[in-house]
Amino acid sequence: MATAAFYTLGCKVNQTETAALEELLQRSGYRLVSFEEHADVYVINTCTVTHLSDRKSRQMIRRARRKNPEAVIVVTGCYAQVSAEDLFKIPEVDLIIGTHARDQLPALIERAKAERINYVVPLSEKRRFEALEAAQSQGRTRAFLKVQEGCRQFCTYCIVPYARGPIFSRPPAEAVQAAKKLAQQGYRELVLTGVHLGSYGEDLDGKINLCYLLRELVQVEGLERIRISSIEPTEVTPALLELMLQEEKICQHLHLPLQSGDDEILRRMNRRYTAQDYLRIVSWLRSHLPDLALTTDVMVGFPGETQAQFENTVKVVREAAFSRLHVFKYSPRHGTPAAKFPHQVPAAMKNERSQVLTAVGQELAATYHQRFASKIVDVLFEEAHGGEISGFTEHYVRVFATGSEEHLGKILPVFITASSADGLKGEIKQTKN
Repeated sequence: MATAAFYTLGCKVNQTETAALEELLQRSGYRLVSFEEHADVYVINTCTVTHLSDRKSRQMIRRARRKNPEAVIVVTGCYAQVSAEDLFKIPEVDLIIGTHARDQLPALIERAKAERINYVVPLSEKRRFEALEAAQSQGRTRAFLKVQEGCRQFCTYCIVPYARGPIFSRPPAEAVQAAKKLAQQGYRELVLTGVHLGSYGEDLDGKINLCYLLRELVQVEGLERIRISSIEPTEVTPALLELMLQEEKICQHLHLPLQSGDDEILRRMNRRYTAQDYLRIVSWLRSHLPDLALTTDVMVGFPGETQAQFENTVKVVREAAFSRLHVFKYSPRHGTPAAKFPHQVPAAMKNERSQVLTAVGQELAATYHQRFASKIVDVLFEEAHGGEISGFTEHYVRVFATGSEEHLGKILPVFITASSADGLKGEIKQTKN
């Protein structure tokens, strides 16, 4: 049996797509192995958000060739879409396929055994949602379902619209059918993913939007949790809040990208809200859902960012009291407006600001986790580490407890005995289901 190995860089959408591509190759007769093992096919699913991700992709291409000089090396994803010609100059690469038409991967691999192929289709030729199978996670606990792709926000720093193209949504009936299949296979939590998830349905019938899809998905028997992976703050509507209040299946967790807490920086980023707009949304949400987990992305070192503007970001981050903070250092992307902006911030200053915000994020995480001390929370256990197991609450807080593999895939009540910035520790009280 031929073997295939995958390496994934970047966001949850990439991780979702890798899982779908793995299943596609398995159905075509491949056996999956670790990327560190000898394989007949290596697939690198790339990211191009930063220069570091580009460099990492190139490193993994060369590592794969060293593992097996005779292997077929496949490069896919965002870096492949926007820099196909550059990648094709790398002699180790046998097949390049961008961010769509990947349902043809097995046949293209067979062709690539005889000739090198650049199969990146221009985004202007894209006509439909890329209907890969629903992605599955290890252990049959959480499954990731991509329901939307493409973005037309055009934030000035972001290459994604150029890598992912126009908006396409998975038809609700297809999404529900995929969710039912996952529930039947034993998955308890469904994570909805998309490049710009809040735009779901804009290319479909006028009555279809994210709330419409959520109302359909909560009716799927067997699913106990539905998690929204990321949504723009301006797309958090009263209808969405009402659904979160009414439907217990929808997790009390939202990922709302902030990017900056300074109004001038936000304007130059083309983010379409002010810092006070963002904080008003946070306050409104918390007035209805006091324990709501809010996670976010924050960028440091955007061109022209002064120390005072950075301190405005720190202030807003503290006021929003996030439960988790993802800090990114600005990286110029060729073809984006911000790459040409004056006053690029030195790398050393970006590093210093990143360290400051990361420390603030740790402090806020510890404070948020403390609220669950001496309480009972429901945990979906996913991993076993010797005599210890771990999983996540609906608030996306990791919990560790004494247990075994028989607890995996179950949602169990846990009494919390300790908390830290890294998560919670507790004791399983009883078997819930």
